[in-house]
Amino acid sequence: MRAIVIQGTLQLVETELATPVPGPGEVRLRMVYGGICGSDLHYYHDGANGSYVVREPLVPGHELSGTVDLDPSGELAPGTPVTIHPATFGTPEPGIEDRPHLWPDGAYLGSASTWPHTQGGMSEFVVVGRHMVRALPATLPLRRAALAEPLAVALHALHIAGGVEGRRVLVSGSGAIGLLTAAAALAAGATEVVSTDVLPGPLRRARELGVHGTIQVDTEEIPSAYFDVVLECTAVPVAISAALEAARRGGIVVLVGIPANEPRGVNLSPLVNRELQLRGTLRFNNEIDQAVRLLDADSRLEQVITHEFPAAQAVEAFAIATDSNTSGKVLISLWP
Repeated sequence: MRAIVIQGTLQLVETELATPVPGPGEVRLRMVYGGICGSDLHYYHDGANGSYVVREPLVPGHELSGTVDLDPSGELAPGTPVTIHPATFGTPEPGIEDRPHLWPDGAYLGSASTWPHTQGGMSEFVVVGRHMVRALPATLPLRRAALAEPLAVALHALHIAGGVEGRRVLVSGSGAIGLLTAAAALAAGATEVVSTDVLPGPLRRARELGVHGTIQVDTEEIPSAYFDVVLECTAVPVAISAALEAARRGGIVVLVGIPANEPRGVNLSPLVNRELQLRGTLRFNNEIDQAVRLLDADSRLEQVITHEFPAAQAVEAFAIATDSNTSGKVLISLWP
C-alpha cells in the first residue's frame, strides 16, 4: 500500500508499505482524508514533537475519515463511512477511572511517544481496534468528518470549563483548533464568543463562522476582567498571560494549546487577585461521538477546511499548513 512517511526533519516521502492484515477485534479501513495537525507539523519541521523524537519512519495523521475495507467479524459492511478515535488507552489508575485518555501507557495514532512508534493514518489502509471505529451518518460527508478529532478536542475543552451556556467566552488563537473551539462554544449556547489572533486571516475565518467579535491582539486591546471563560489555544506565554488578564473575577481559564515542556514566564497575578481557576485539558475522552453529531448537524463547520491536496502534493500541503494566515485546516486526500 502507499503511505506518506516522515523519515526525519523536512523529509516527507510517499512510499510503499505492506498492507496490514486485521487480527481478532480489529478492522481494516481504507483512508480517504487525513488532516494535518500541529503535531504532524512539528514532526516534519523539527523531527520531534516536544520530547518525542522521530527515531524511525513515521506515518503521520490522526484526523481521519474513510471507509471500512475489511471487518473479519462481519459487523461492519465494506464501504461503511467511518472516522477514528485515535487513542489506545493504557493502564487504569485510581482516581481517573472515568478518564481513560489520562491513563498511563496509552498510545495515539501518528505519534513518536511510543516505541516502536504508533503509526498514523496517512496511508491507503490502516488497521485499528474495533472500539476505535465510529460509523458515520449517511448525511455526513467524509471531507467534513475529517474534522471529528480536532472538534472533539474543542468539545472536551468546553467540558473541562464546566460548559459555556449563557457565558461570555474568549477564544485565544484562531488556528484550526481555535476556530473549532469558537464554533463549539457558539453551538453550546455561549452568549458572547470573541476570538483573538495576531493575523487577519484567521480572524476573518472566525467571523465567517459567526463569532460575535474578533480582536487582532497586536493592534487592539483585549477587555480586562470581562470574560467568564477563556479558552487559550496558542500555548504562547504572552497569550497565556493575556488570557488570565481577560478573565473576570472567579472566572475560568482553560489551556487548550500544549505548551513546551520548559519553564516560561507567565504573569500569575490575576490568577490570585481574582481567584481564577486555571485548568488544563488533554486531547479528549469520548467527545468524538458528540463531534460527529455536531458535524452532521452544522455544515458551516466545513468552512474551517481551507485547502485540500492530493497525497502526491503532501510536501506542498505541509508547507501551506505552516502558514496560519493563509490556511485553516489543511486536508490530504489519500488516494481516493
